[in-house]
This record gives sequence, structure tokens and C-alpha cells, in this order.
Amino acid sequence: MLTRRTLLNASAALAATRLASAQAPSAPADSPIAALKSRRADAHPITTEERLARVERAQRLMQENKLNAIAVAGGTSLLYFSGVNWGNSERLFVMVLPVRGEPFFVAPAFEKDRSLEQIAQGPFGKSPHVFTWEENENPYQVVAFALKERGLATGRIGIEERVQYVFADGIARAIPAATIASATVVTSGCRMLKSPAEIALMRLANSVTLQAYEAAWKSIREGMTQHEFGGLVSSAHQKLGFQGGASVQVGENSALPHGSVKPQIIREGTILLIDGGCSVEHYESDISRTFVLGKPTDKMKQVFDIVHQAQSAALAAARPGVLCDAVDAAARKVIVDAGYGPGFKYFTHRVGHGIGMDGHEWPYLIATNTLQSGGKSIALAAQMTFSDEPGIYIPGEFGVRLEDDMHILDAGSELFTPQSPSLEDPFGKT
Repeated sequence: MLTRRTLLNASAALAATRLASAQAPSAPADSPIAALKSRRADAHPITTEERLARVERAQRLMQENKLNAIAVAGGTSLLYFSGVNWGNSERLFVMVLPVRGEPFFVAPAFEKDRSLEQIAQGPFGKSPHVFTWEENENPYQVVAFALKERGLATGRIGIEERVQYVFADGIARAIPAATIASATVVTSGCRMLKSPAEIALMRLANSVTLQAYEAAWKSIREGMTQHEFGGLVSSAHQKLGFQGGASVQVGENSALPHGSVKPQIIREGTILLIDGGCSVEHYESDISRTFVLGKPTDKMKQVFDIVHQAQSAALAAARPGVLCDAVDAAARKVIVDAGYGPGFKYFTHRVGHGIGMDGHEWPYLIATNTLQSGGKSIALAAQMTFSDEPGIYIPGEFGVRLEDDMHILDAGSELFTPQSPSLEDPFGKT
């Protein structure tokens, strides 16, 4: 999961990063990238004890929301609770966590040994309950059997939001006496509040990405393609011990928030907008920097200053108890008041998204941010984490976005990384 990884254009960004890596120029022995040292030893994995605490919180939330069990297929939430890193295919693999007691797993029979190997690394490894199905059997009937055995077949079963429709539908049809509901209030209710261990991993991921960006920036030269510069960013992350990268947009293409795939050449006086991050023990960073090779125009500098003020306004507004949409409104007011409005005309996206194990996750800094249908916008709470990324995008000219990841504190908020001071000096090093 590179560049924007699991963000809105994840597949396109991943393809671009692979191309960047393939075209990456080799760094000379005396280059800033070659001088980087691995920081892998600084990353400490999440413990079994912490995963157990997550399960206990999930079960408390299930009680509060009258859910008898939740079903979680392969993906981030499965990894979050169980330590099992399982990719989805057309074959059902699912963990069902009841409101009381230990979970059970349903797996293809030929995958039982592999599933047990992974389960053993997490909190349920001592005596895992794994039900299997053969290729000629209906896996949903196995889920139904296991639920009946636990007395849950007529209960209220929550389905995690990333579960494929075919799986959710199959489970629902197999237990017609049950009520199927959303499990988002449970899974996101746990994941959006970060522990000290999670914050430490995110802080490291952000520090690594900013260090990689700076090393690549110091290595830039006129005539590079966007893919060559992206390759420098990927190489710098690799030297630091982690997979990471960035999408790179040059000139008028920077006015497209998620960029363009068309060939671009870096020239003197043109804006570059880079956006990406890395993954540290499954925790993400997401940072954007905008800078100019050479001298920016007065208009470029003016727009940069407005975006910088908007990022600061969002940070100042973010504190426990404030509704998520108020943070977006604070940044948007700065941009609209400066003449780049109304509404979403030039600042075309929300000011931020939750971030953690996924590049985009609950909550979101926008008015439509509700965990339940018809619910109120979510209020910020201490230990939530977000991107803070206002931007101004002028079609046919250029765009400026500044993005750092934000941590909500007990009485305010902080950015994990320093704000970018200027287009000419994006890392405050001159």
C-alpha cells in the first residue's frame, strides 16, 4: 500500500508508485538518499495484550448497541483485533466475535493450517475455534451452524463495513431468523481512538515520510519526470527501512487533487505537489508538500500563504468536543474569505480524514460524518488522528495542498510533523 495506498485512488496510486520504482534513478554514494539509515528498529509491534483490550472494548460497544455478534472478513479490522493478516478472495474467511466469550473463525478447509498459523500469533492462539468448509460445501451454512451452536442464530449480527456484499448477503440468507445490522459503530468505535502504542507508530511513520521527502527534495534536478522523482521518494523510504512513496504532480496537473497519469517534466519555476506516505507496523502516514524548483510567482506564494493559514485554522479548531464539520468549516472560511470560494469551488475536498491502520478511516472532517444513519456529526475526542490537508486548486494553472497528520490531545491538538514554511523552503532547512 504505497503513495495514497488505501486512499480514494489506491489502485491508480499503487500502479504509479510501481512505475516510479522501476524508473527510479540510482542514488550516488554521496547523495542525501544514500546517507539515510534504517529506522526499522524504532518500530514496536502491537502486543497481544493490546489486542485483547481491543476485543473487550468491542464487546462493551456491542452491548451498548444491542449487537449479539459481529462478523469481520479479511482486511484491516480483522488484523486490528486478531493479528490475522488475510486477503479476501471469492472464498469466505471470517471471524465472528460474540458479545461474550471468544470468537470463532470460518475458513476454507485447505486453508486451515495457514489460518491456525496466523491465529496463533494473536490473542486467540491458545485454543482457536476454527470451522472449515470444503470446496463443494456452502460456507454460509457453516457460519449458520456455528452461530446456532453459540445460540446466536436469532440474534442481531453486525457486519463490518468492508465485508464484501457477497459474503454479507450469504450470511444473511443462511440465518433468516437473525437481524443483520452494521458493525461500524463497534469497529470504528474502537479503531478511531488510538492507544499510546498506536500513536508512537504513527509518529514514527510521519517522521520517516518527512525525512524521505526531504532527502528526495535535496536530490531533485530539472528535467526529471514525475515518475523519476517519485522513485527517489520510494528509494528514500526503503533506505529508512519501510515501504512508502508518493504521487508527484507537476505544474497545471497539481490543480487536480489526485493528479494525472500523463507524462510530466519538472522545469524551473513550476510547482510540484507530492502526496503519499509509508506504513510502519501497519500504521500509515499521509503527508503532502508543495514546492517550486527555482523561484515561485507572487500568485503562487500568495496561494501558499492562504493554504498555510487554513491548515493552522483547522489545527486551532480541533479539540475534544468540537464537531468534525467545524474543523472543515474553520479551514474553508480562511480560503473563501481570501477570495477562493464559494464553498468547494477551489478547495474541492474535505479538510481531512481519519487515519491509522488505513490511510482513510473513521471519522471524517466533514458535515456528513455520522456512524449511524440519521445520526449527528461525530465530535472529536482525545486520541483521534486525522489528516489536516486544505488546498486551493486553480484549473489550468496550479494547485497547492499542505498536509500533515493531526493528533487530538486532551485540550487541543498537535501535528506529528512541522508545517511547511514556504514554497522555496518546504522543510525549513535553508
